[in-house]
Amino acid sequence: MIIGTAGHIDHGKTALVGALTGVDTDRLKEEKARGISIDLGFAYLPAPDGSVLGFVDVPGHEKFVRNMLAGATGIDFVLLAVAADDGVMPQTREHLAILDLLGIRRGIVALTKADLADASQRAEIAAEIVGALSDTGLAGAEILPVSTVSGEGIDALRAALFTASAAFGARAVCGRFRLAVDRSFTLAGTGTIVTGTVLSGAVTAGDRVVVSPSGRQARVRSVHAQNRPATRGETGERCALNLAGEGISKDAIARGDMVVDPNLHAPTARIDASLRLLASETRPLAHWTPVRLHHAATDIGARVALLGDGPIPPGTDGRVQLVLERPIAAAVGDRFVLRDTSAQRTIGGGEFLDLRAPARRRRTPERRALLDAHAIADPQSALAALLACPPHAVDLVAFARDRALVQSEIAAICTNLGVVVLAADGTTAALSQAAVSDLKRKIAAALAAFHRERPDAAGIDVQQLRRAHAARLTANAFQVLLQIFAKAGDVLLDGAVVRLPSHAAQLKPQDQKLFARIAPLLGGDERFRPPRVRDIATAVAIPEQQVRALFKQLARMGQVDEIAPDHFFLRPTVAEIAHLLPALAAQASNGEFSAAQLRDRLDNGRKVAIQILEFFDRHGLTARRGDLRRINPQRLDQFGPPPAGRRARGVVA
Repeated sequence: MIIGTAGHIDHGKTALVGALTGVDTDRLKEEKARGISIDLGFAYLPAPDGSVLGFVDVPGHEKFVRNMLAGATGIDFVLLAVAADDGVMPQTREHLAILDLLGIRRGIVALTKADLADASQRAEIAAEIVGALSDTGLAGAEILPVSTVSGEGIDALRAALFTASAAFGARAVCGRFRLAVDRSFTLAGTGTIVTGTVLSGAVTAGDRVVVSPSGRQARVRSVHAQNRPATRGETGERCALNLAGEGISKDAIARGDMVVDPNLHAPTARIDASLRLLASETRPLAHWTPVRLHHAATDIGARVALLGDGPIPPGTDGRVQLVLERPIAAAVGDRFVLRDTSAQRTIGGGEFLDLRAPARRRRTPERRALLDAHAIADPQSALAALLACPPHAVDLVAFARDRALVQSEIAAICTNLGVVVLAADGTTAALSQAAVSDLKRKIAAALAAFHRERPDAAGIDVQQLRRAHAARLTANAFQVLLQIFAKAGDVLLDGAVVRLPSHAAQLKPQDQKLFARIAPLLGGDERFRPPRVRDIATAVAIPEQQVRALFKQLARMGQVDEIAPDHFFLRPTVAEIAHLLPALAAQASNGEFSAAQLRDRLDNGRKVAIQILEFFDRHGLTARRGDLRRINPQRLDQFGPPPAGRRARGVVA
């Protein structure tokens, strides 16, 4: 269990931790000279059950609230110090407000300097404390008189902390690893050390991690957990990590950084959040108010964009968008605190809801419904709610990343919800069964209408269909969905077009006779360099315009492709060429090939080879970089399988 101190300056927090643990947490020279805590201090106390209690001692002076906030994140239990000869003071109340905003509900009150107060004064201050706690999550917390001078109550307080730790147990170790850095230093003979509280997941020596938001990659050389050498650090423990890697140094990692599982590195500078404005504020919170955002150990400037219909009155809740000066590493559900730009007072705080907030259309009914879904804490319930909102599709990779979920957790959620998962383009989209059924119905209706209007056409272009009915899905994800429908017999995929199984495009009888005369000119050994429309018209003694119209019709039917103006290739030939490209790319160490290499493979002219590649560029099968191309194998399916028994010139069996 991690215990954080809180309370007004000079109320004996550091002395109390010292009496409990034997450790003086004031480590800075200035702290020793001035007799006050300036930065965070740390101490540990072994418990009878073998566990270790970690203490984070925070400064009480109003000038160092930012340091107090850096230490308060990640604590499980608060030790609130209130001096018996002084009572509840301004920083006592501000610390209580901060703890409440951070969602800390467990704690105990130490009535310090009890040797300086008689029984009546103790009772008076205790009543004052009860009143101060009444509107917070610490209402009803036990109050124990203690004195570090006489030793009164120290043993009882220590025993109470042991009891609280045993009742608290250990946090569930789940999710991907995140550690909020509060210190970074160099240890002679060891290297760079970072310390902080593990917010989720676990880490072991040898793990690869990323320092976020900078993106520096590192390897964990060793782990200390709760002030002991360990093979593993887990959720809820204070850990020290010895990091190594290019660019890793104490100056490259600062308080406020996060050390995370590489899958979680995705900094954000625009976050939708819930916000509670403290009742102590004298005016409503207005749109675009400048603030200081405190999250984990981060302190950063931000602006508050209101998502409601007006300013947020003091003592009430609202939803806002936080626009940050620079990106930070965060997770959905993380707590934050807002202070004014002069760092004189705490304004409010709340919880992050959506780390990928839109800059525009952020107040529409559709967006508000999505935000309601994002606000659900349980990941499974949140995903179900998101899938029920337009566009009824969720990027599973982003959803799992922003909630720090491991693969097994998101897989179990998908199984429980029975969602349809579409994996393509390095992303994974999830759709509900209802959304898939609705899409299937819309696609079938669109195809039926198209076939009625265009009986001579082979079907609808796949991308045209996607833009009309599933624009939020990526091209490859939509292709995967169509393949699911095709496997079920609902549609047929024919290269780049899709049609109903019952539909078959037919040429008029006279066009069929004409194509029977033309087809031999496009196949056989000349299939990779077929004649152009003008040459075909001359060869068969048919007007050029009539030949061109026939080819346009055949293209709509999916039997030919217009590689270049008036230059048509049979669809099986295009498929054959497309399936040659992976082997061509495999011959190059970097997977890139030139038009000249394709020319040699097909034994045709360089100009035609370039036109073929430009055609594939337009369809996303190849991507050009200078004079070279790289293939996207995931796009091969749109051209169908290669013709059986076909082999291009120069191809070695």
